[in-house]
Amino acid sequence: MTSLDGRVAIVTGGGTGIGRAVAERFVGEGALVVISGRRWEPLLETASALPGDRIKTCVADVTVEADVERAITTALSFERGLRILVNNAGMEQPLAKVADLDHGLWAKVLAVNLTGPFLMMRAALPHLVVSGGGSIINISSLAGLVSPPGLPAYCASKGGLISLSKQVAVDYGPQRVRCNVVCPGGTRTEMIETAMAPFAEACGLTVDDVLSAFARDVPLRRVASPQEVAGVCCFLASDEASFLTGAVIPVDGGAATVDVSGAAINRLAQEYLGSRTSTG
Repeated sequence: MTSLDGRVAIVTGGGTGIGRAVAERFVGEGALVVISGRRWEPLLETASALPGDRIKTCVADVTVEADVERAITTALSFERGLRILVNNAGMEQPLAKVADLDHGLWAKVLAVNLTGPFLMMRAALPHLVVSGGGSIINISSLAGLVSPPGLPAYCASKGGLISLSKQVAVDYGPQRVRCNVVCPGGTRTEMIETAMAPFAEACGLTVDDVLSAFARDVPLRRVASPQEVAGVCCFLASDEASFLTGAVIPVDGGAATVDVSGAAINRLAQEYLGSRTSTG
């Protein structure tokens, strides 16, 4: 008996990155998984690498109510109820301060990153309750806890998702539905590599160089793999986390614990004093 044996799960944004890793891990633990996303090709690629009787695909946009209902219907076609929902679908925001941020872009980021999970939870919760309870796992971000420069829409959407998740934990705990939040820090996915590529090229660097710089002050000194985030999601979906709800779990290598000013001063001291000492 594996930890998710026979449980039905929906993973949004399940064709790439963290979503794909979560789907693969869930299937490996015995779950029956629906992966949804806006693009057919990544869904098909992911599904083709997994046992056909344990994976189903659904082309769906989480901001469209009819698509959300179709994802739920696809999950129910396993005829075992619904026990797990992972809200992973999301989008990045180009760097812009509030005064320079286009209203349409603001609305789109919040629609995908916050309204989308709301619509998915609203549709899934009655089925989770009927199934006797279950687990919702919302993928927020380190940017929901701290604020990198120039990401107001992204940070607002991810911070809002944390608050929404806590509300669901409070309201649906009596019905045995748990709702927890995972906040990945830097994670090596197709999305982050694509986002970093133009910046790396402009700086005359590789994406690896940029990610190394990104992780320079992270205590573990690296970015995560999608599989490391998936491991935390698997725990939250399982009975091992049966008394855990409303939790916000950073999977960030310790980044949220760092005093950025102190880290910068320490680095300057090491570089300056070290070079002065080495020159006599």
